[in-house]
Amino acid sequence: MRHGKKVNHLGRTDSHRKAMMSNMASSLILHKRITTTLAKAKALRGYVEPLITKSKNDTTHSRRTVFAYLKSKDAVAELFRDVAAKVANRPGGYTRIIKMENRLGDNAEVAIIELVDYNTVYGAETAPAAKKSTRRRGGAGKGKAAAATAEVTPADDAVVVEDAPKAEAAEEAPATEAPATPEKEENAEKGE
Repeated sequence: MRHGKKVNHLGRTDSHRKAMMSNMASSLILHKRITTTLAKAKALRGYVEPLITKSKNDTTHSRRTVFAYLKSKDAVAELFRDVAAKVANRPGGYTRIIKMENRLGDNAEVAIIELVDYNTVYGAETAPAAKKSTRRRGGAGKGKAAAATAEVTPADDAVVVEDAPKAEAAEEAPATEAPATPEKEENAEKGE
């Protein structure tokens, strides 16, 4: 039984696994996105996210601690300089794993692991979500007089909406017409 054994050994010895995780974490930090197998991506997520959290506190001690894991000065400098600034307000969940098609040679499950804040491929063209309107009880609201009134009929539970008064609609109509000239105003007064 494997109770309490959370570490995926990935078919490697301890030293090989640590070296591979260090290299993959450095590559992820430097390139922001890497392609690997799904099992390695899941193992890497548990390895690199605590390092990103530690990079939010830029002290000599935290730099040395992260360097002990990454063993790359360039990756540590990039992590503390650029990545930490982008993830400063994010409370965890710095990476995203996206499954891809299986690899042709050995049919292994392949995935992309990327830093969430460096996404440039998808989601950028979507519009930001519309602000939700809050529902409030009681009180006289701004548009309460002009708002449509709803009536529910008990027979078929349908909602019938009555339009706002027509006087307000008539006030808005001249604003959409072309500006009036003095000649047109005189003709309108005469009834022509």
